[in-house]
Amino acid sequence: MDIVVKGRQLTISDSFRAHIEDKVAKAEQLAPRAQRIEVQVTSQPSARQPDTAETVELTVVGKGPVLRAEAHASDKYAALDLAWAKLLERLRRARDRQKVSRSGHQRPQSTGEALAAMDFVPPEDSDSDARTEQAPVDRTNGRIKAEGDSPVILREKNFPASPIGIEEALNRMEMVGHDFYLYIDEDTQKPSVVYRRKGWSYGVIALDPELAEEAH
Repeated sequence: MDIVVKGRQLTISDSFRAHIEDKVAKAEQLAPRAQRIEVQVTSQPSARQPDTAETVELTVVGKGPVLRAEAHASDKYAALDLAWAKLLERLRRARDRQKVSRSGHQRPQSTGEALAAMDFVPPEDSDSDARTEQAPVDRTNGRIKAEGDSPVILREKNFPASPIGIEEALNRMEMVGHDFYLYIDEDTQKPSVVYRRKGWSYGVIALDPELAEEAH
């Protein structure tokens, strides 16, 4: 299993890199099919909230669902510990669910799982003096009309998706640690989103083009 460590707005020291690799290497015991673990450490020393100045993101990629965990803290070591604890819980859930479904068919990767593996695109470095000499830049691929140098960056990607039920969508949302999950409902065949509300309360939103026709 490969371990890829990246630093954003900071340089990863050899000692911290060794600490990361020693800790996350244990994931292979719970996820033997994992091919790599991506670790991204982001530092924002000028953040308004010092308790969230350091961020650690862990992503497990392999033959199966993509698992992800993220945590913030005032210290990068503490952020790593918090993210690692979240990832361990999701790895255990995935292993337990795999045991239960081993006799059934294997699930294909869904849109939400693929989105969890997307690389984060940091804002481009800017030079205020140079910008004044340049023509307006369109960063939306022509999809959004804006005047001047638009702050909007539009990134488009398409992923294969197989219809699943609401319960499965909720389980996958928990696995990737997101507050929402995009999927195709197997009963209605409609694009839908489940999302987290307060406590253990959830909601679901579906798109229905027939309703638009009835409105006319």
